[in-house]
Amino acid sequence: MTARIERVVTEGVVTIDGAEHKVENNTWIVGDDEEVIVIDPARDAEAILSAVGEREVLAVVCTHGLPDHVGGAIEVAARDEAVVALNRKDRQLWRETWSETYPDIDMEDEGVFGVADVELEVIATPGVTQGGCSLYCEALGAVFTGKTLQADGPGKLGGEYPALADQLTAIGERLFTLPTDTRVLPAHGEETTVGEQEPHFDDWLTGKLTGGGDSSEAPAEGLPADGTRVSGIKLNLDDE
Repeated sequence: MTARIERVVTEGVVTIDGAEHKVENNTWIVGDDEEVIVIDPARDAEAILSAVGEREVLAVVCTHGLPDHVGGAIEVAARDEAVVALNRKDRQLWRETWSETYPDIDMEDEGVFGVADVELEVIATPGVTQGGCSLYCEALGAVFTGKTLQADGPGKLGGEYPALADQLTAIGERLFTLPTDTRVLPAHGEETTVGEQEPHFDDWLTGKLTGGGDSSEAPAEGLPADGTRVSGIKLNLDDE
């Protein structure tokens, strides 16, 4: 097997509820010495393309549409005329960054992307965004989870959970059914494994993430029931 996984870390500032937050983002590159797929091209297209080198970019795959994770998508894809893929439910979030274009491919659950000698299977994992997806590569023993699951647990948006019940359902039914030694490669922070995270699942279900109570009974404090964040980022926008 010649395929491998590489990480590019970029940093920048995001503004949520009027407050600026410095964040680091992971961009993942999957491929061999000839061709690659770029996952979640954050901000610095130059740094990402430098890591890619002379290899051909076949596709740019976005696990979700939040601005700091798609900021390099167009430039990275344009170099080799690669396609850009995103779940349709996140198209309006995409337009927050790229107002005059849409992705080339509406990525769907159980879809497959091929690169080098491996396949990446699309797993729908909504929660932080409605169109959130993960990408599972069985051959490399890894799942790219975007903001759905990170080393410190379920990912947040501005310190909050927009749709925690949906997110926990996706984690429990789609991610924690993968082999326990599967590497979890998120959009932020260091990697973890399914086996390291799964023992915490019962605590998450019983309200530990939101300070107590059954997370399925009520949304987190400050969040309207439909998942609209106080910051004004509406996650359940209809397509144009």
